[in-house]
Order: sequence, then structure tokens, then C-alpha cells
Amino acid sequence: MRPTRPTRAIVTTTVTAALSALALALTAATAAPVHAAPPPRLGDCDAGQLCLWHGTGFTGPRQVHELAGTDIESCVALPSGGWAASLANRTGRPVTAYQSAECAETGEFRTYPTGTWAPETAYRVRAFKIWER
Repeated sequence: MRPTRPTRAIVTTTVTAALSALALALTAATAAPVHAAPPPRLGDCDAGQLCLWHGTGFTGPRQVHELAGTDIESCVALPSGGWAASLANRTGRPVTAYQSAECAETGEFRTYPTGTWAPETAYRVRAFKIWER
């Protein structure tokens, strides 16, 4: 006895059923609510603040400076012997961080736009200036 070949109708029905099951599974997978993981916490620094940390990765003692207590476009030296290795600029203005405690441009310096989170600066920050714009 010769084996019989499936008819076109049976094959079509089987393929259609498989595709329907796949479509249903995809619909169920995409309909499920997706909860994105919260963004990693970078450090504790509120809006309107310039935060400087002694350690990299926003660790160690933190200094906070706000516009209300800082002269705009003036060199602000960190306390004697103090320096920072990470910073967050949430002032709403650009901030230049200096390697020199006198804001001398002969040493390293870099301007960070507002919204910058720098977990590791390229040098020890010893002073900064907050710019008008």
C-alpha cells in the first residue's frame, strides 16, 4: 500500500492554525505591560545645584553650590587642600572646572554644560566658575 500525501487543504489548514497561534502569542507578549527599570542613580544633586564629590562615581564627601550663594563668573576655589573627582552640573548654566585653585588656564580646565553628570573628571578639580550663559 502506498502512503498517501496530505491534501492541499490539510496543509493550508495546518499552516493557518500555526500562524494564528504565533500571532496570538505575539499579541499577548506585546500587550503585557512593560515596566522599564528605573535609571541608575547617579548621585544626590538637586536642580539648581553644582555638586562636587571627592571620590569618583559620585562617592565620598559632597560639596553643594547654588547660584544664590555663588558669584557668577567669579573663581570659586574649593576649601584649602580640597578637590573633587566627580561632579554634576544642574545649575542651568555652564560651569568650568579648573585643575588650578586660582582658575588659571595654564592648567587643565573643562566647561560642563548644564545637565552634565561626570562620574570621573580628567583631573582633580580645585576651583570652578559658573557662567552667565
